[in-house]
Amino acid sequence: MLADGADFIDIGGCSTRPNNAIATEQEETERVIPILKAVKTSFPNALISIDTFRKNVAEACMAEGVHLINDISGGLFDKEMLPFIGKNHIPYVMMHCVGTPETMHQYALGGDIHQTVLEFFRQQCEVLAAYGEQQIILDPGIGFGKSLEANYQLLNNLNRYRYNSFPILIGISRKSLINKVLHTTPDTAENGTTVLNTIALLNGADILRVHDVKNAREAIELVGTFCNFAQNLES
Repeated sequence: MLADGADFIDIGGCSTRPNNAIATEQEETERVIPILKAVKTSFPNALISIDTFRKNVAEACMAEGVHLINDISGGLFDKEMLPFIGKNHIPYVMMHCVGTPETMHQYALGGDIHQTVLEFFRQQCEVLAAYGEQQIILDPGIGFGKSLEANYQLLNNLNRYRYNSFPILIGISRKSLINKVLHTTPDTAENGTTVLNTIALLNGADILRVHDVKNAREAIELVGTFCNFAQNLES
């Protein structure tokens, strides 16, 4: 992944995919720490993100030299997370979420989803700012508790929910919004992922969270080249 151009390696030990049993805190820690240590030993210069919604897991990983915490709950699932992040000035990915780890995939938010996501970011960012943190990346949580229409609406105009000019991360790799349209599976959604990553980049995405790094890096390079040439023509 690093050779293919990944900027961060994102490590997670608690899957929250639909119908999956949620790992305990101990299980999550026991999964993550050995992998984290192995990556840091083999690739000491790699930037590492930890995908967790638990403060204790985040704290244990930060003690091992992690650079960023990626929280799918935006601080909702563990009330100690935002105080910990803010007081320790840790870069933080805040994802929009509803429900609990067990129920979040039962929701299907629709309507003008942009305002719902923007208000969530505003509220949670204000909580985090009260503890002193402003190193925030926003993730609208595509595929998490939203209807198919809502997922595509979120890709259409990212700036409608961009709060305080923070960068936006889009994670759509192999998700159901691809498979429901193309009748693919996660294993065969590579091309669909690249198409939607391209759309996200053209609509303002700053960061892509992906499985297939090489394809995403190529999309970034081509979209960047296209935008540069288009800007030159306009000027």
